[in-house]
Amino acid sequence: MTELFEATGPYDRRAALTATGLLRDFNDAGVLTAADVHVARRLGVLGGETDEQVLLAVALVTRAVRLGSVCVDLAAAPASIPETAWLDWPEPAAWARAVRASPLIEQQVLRWEFELLYLDRYWQQEVALCADLAARAGQGPPQVDAEALEAGALRVFPLEGYAEQRAASTLAAGQWTTVLTGGPGTGKTTTVAGLLALLTEQAELSGRQLRIALTAPTGKAAARLQEAVVEASTALPEADRRRLGALQASTLHRLLGTIPDNGTRFRHHRANRLPHDVVVLDETSMVSLTMMARLVEALRPDARLLLVGDPDQLASIEAGAVLADLVAGLSRVHPPPVAALHTTHRFGEQIGGLATALREGDGDAVMAALQAGSPAVELIEDEDPGPLLRTHLVRAALAVRDRAAAGDGAGALAALDGHRLLCAHREGPFGVRTWNRRVEQWITEETGDPLWDPMYVGRPLLVTANDYALGLYNGDTGVVARTAERGLRAIIAGASGPVDLATTRVGDVETMHAMTIHKSQGSQADVVTVLLPREESPLLTRELFYTAVTRARSRVRVVGSEPAVRAAVQRRVQRATGLRQRLGGRPH
Repeated sequence: MTELFEATGPYDRRAALTATGLLRDFNDAGVLTAADVHVARRLGVLGGETDEQVLLAVALVTRAVRLGSVCVDLAAAPASIPETAWLDWPEPAAWARAVRASPLIEQQVLRWEFELLYLDRYWQQEVALCADLAARAGQGPPQVDAEALEAGALRVFPLEGYAEQRAASTLAAGQWTTVLTGGPGTGKTTTVAGLLALLTEQAELSGRQLRIALTAPTGKAAARLQEAVVEASTALPEADRRRLGALQASTLHRLLGTIPDNGTRFRHHRANRLPHDVVVLDETSMVSLTMMARLVEALRPDARLLLVGDPDQLASIEAGAVLADLVAGLSRVHPPPVAALHTTHRFGEQIGGLATALREGDGDAVMAALQAGSPAVELIEDEDPGPLLRTHLVRAALAVRDRAAAGDGAGALAALDGHRLLCAHREGPFGVRTWNRRVEQWITEETGDPLWDPMYVGRPLLVTANDYALGLYNGDTGVVARTAERGLRAIIAGASGPVDLATTRVGDVETMHAMTIHKSQGSQADVVTVLLPREESPLLTRELFYTAVTRARSRVRVVGSEPAVRAAVQRRVQRATGLRQRLGGRPH
């Protein structure tokens, strides 16, 4: 996937007007933004580097981080941006020699390893993460009562169809670090609940009390984790439910302890470890390299770490593809710390079949699943899907509005999870902003309410920034409700339960009649409508499509042309990292 821009004029903020040479050429071509160019030039001045080939490499690695990679493969760079074949790209071998000989390498501003070029910060994080994982694996395994563990696994997973969960929990109980993978509905949370019951029992046998942390990257994902673990624990024997007690989930930032005005350093670190005996991190695919490095360094050596997620989903919006790298790298070490769940328990056959076809990259199977006429999977190929979608979207919006107008905040939040409209883009005809406006217009036409107040009754809310004082986190969802006693209130579904606030106290929120697929990670809805852009959109990838489809519990409606569907299936997200090589996996 490439990301080129076309300057809108001489004052476009992405245009580096004073750049010269290769930097100017690549900025004019839309490859480098002004920020990429300025970072490269400034580092060149500070480090005494004047070779424009090296400065181009610095700008490209800055660009790579901006687009989600940890490093850049200079040899593969021209092929990765095929639209720029006409540019005067440096000859790869000579380019690599110039970079390796640069004073920026000697000064450790840049790092060169695996034929990959890093900014020092991300190289340090990758090296530290691998060293910490290796140190955890190199110490003696945790002591367990094997007989009690085997009996406990049969007790908490008594059903015949849960052999994978028994095997995964037994594996995780006997090691310090485990990666638990599987698609939606494969029983990952059931495994987590059962494993925690087993570990709590093991602690009791040795006279200890287990300190457990449940965490996820966003408030919505943390709330879903807590809800899912509580629900899964209801199927456990009563004694095991008592052992677990009341578990609370928090965001990863909150677990590590945020420091004001510092988004990459936390109160818990290598010199001030987390006190927990077990840390469960859900939605690991959303975690960046920086956050994973910070979490692992903050763990006590004798604390178990369970990383849970689906490596086929979208990676973090920040640099790294950590879960996919961990699965690829750690699957080849011995003993293997990766446990994969394959059997689907939640999805019906139709959504599960579509998800499997997407995961395998089978375009024909994807189209067959979409065109099968199943009540659970629908394809809409109309050029203007508005008339067809209007009924569904207005019905969903009014269901939220009716409960919000009645002062039923909990009911409004529940109705909010009845339907999601997911978009790849924020702007344009297929974007969130356009569809939020369309739904609001339809509501006005249906009800006669002009929605003149920005905080109108029934407005679905998406929190866009962390507010630690209010207990709100980026990704939390909510709704504006009217109460008899206190007027309009913003009811937010936080990680620790609903947060009831005056609407005047809520600032960083957006309307959520539609939301981006990236923002939907960590959430579920009964019915999901996926609005695909045209096939030429660089955002249209298999991971994006798969993530959107697997947000649905019971029904998924895909809006897009067959060329767009097939383009999404064939196009993969490509992120350059060196993590899996360091962990012993296959090349990047």
